[in-house]
Amino acid sequence: MTPLPSPPRSPSASPSASPPPPEDAREPTRDRTEEAARRAEARDRAGRADPEPSLARRFGQIGILGWIIVLPTLGGTVLGHWLDLRLGGGITLAAALLVIGAALGFWLALRWIRDQ
Repeated sequence: MTPLPSPPRSPSASPSASPPPPEDAREPTRDRTEEAARRAEARDRAGRADPEPSLARRFGQIGILGWIIVLPTLGGTVLGHWLDLRLGGGITLAAALLVIGAALGFWLALRWIRDQ
């Protein structure tokens, strides 16, 4: 079998050249671009209106959360130890109040985070 000859091409036509798309076919691309620009501008405005907290503020928040958890835990432990010394109960009240203080501290921390 012999290959068929290809049809003659005009000298101005290249194999990758294609006719330009009709005007109505270009509109969806322009609409998508405009919509993306609008969304980017809205994100930029929202970022300027509510900026990201500084690193120092983040460290401050971490410190506050630590103290919110630690202070009730230590308070419960100290109070339980004092009560154990007064009542002679070993470490029963210290352990119980430590757990109650830790639970109170975590609850206060979660409430503080939610309010922020």
